[in-house]
Amino acid sequence: MSTLEIVCDVIGILLIILGLIIYLFQIIGLFKYKYILNRMHAAGMGDTLGLFLGLLGIILLCGLTFTSLKLGLVVLFLWFSSPTSSHLISKLEVCTNEEVGEHAEIQIDKEEDMQ
Repeated sequence: MSTLEIVCDVIGILLIILGLIIYLFQIIGLFKYKYILNRMHAAGMGDTLGLFLGLLGIILLCGLTFTSLKLGLVVLFLWFSSPTSSHLISKLEVCTNEEVGEHAEIQIDKEEDMQ
């Protein structure tokens, strides 16, 4: 085993561990916050960063193979879809919850939301 392989393995393992730590903070945030939009923010940010670090660590452990290319495409897809779905769910919450003004400072433009 060469020195470069050992360094890639160590960095890959550290990235996976860092991704798991980010997921741990995400879970703490989900239980800590009471309001749904705060929970959505914690889940969306933790999910995106934790997934990226974990899969990047797996890509480093696998080496440059076709599997690492597929994992890179999974990361790319989830980086686009996770923030988009979080945004749409939180926008639905803002549009349907009439008590949102009690929990957050949000200006709601009814004409813009109707279009």
